[in-house]
Amino acid sequence: MFMDYYGILKEFIIENFLFGDGEHFQEEIPLIESGFIDSTGILELITFMEEKFNLTIADDELTPENFTNLSTLSVFLETKHNQIPA
Repeated sequence: MFMDYYGILKEFIIENFLFGDGEHFQEEIPLIESGFIDSTGILELITFMEEKFNLTIADDELTPENFTNLSTLSVFLETKHNQIPA
């Protein structure tokens, strides 16, 4: 099953962190370093992803490599999805 992680995450980030103003949002903008999302926002994002995609994100997966920007986050979720037994 294909899921549009990128589109779903982008919509969530724009609505919840940019208050609906996605005009200047770009997929390669660093989420934390740019100030789009703070540490509390990361927790909110993790909760959303776990509930929306029915998965668990382990503490050791909370790395800059997985949460750098929208693209890396989408790839991370796709990888997690592919690890779920059918």
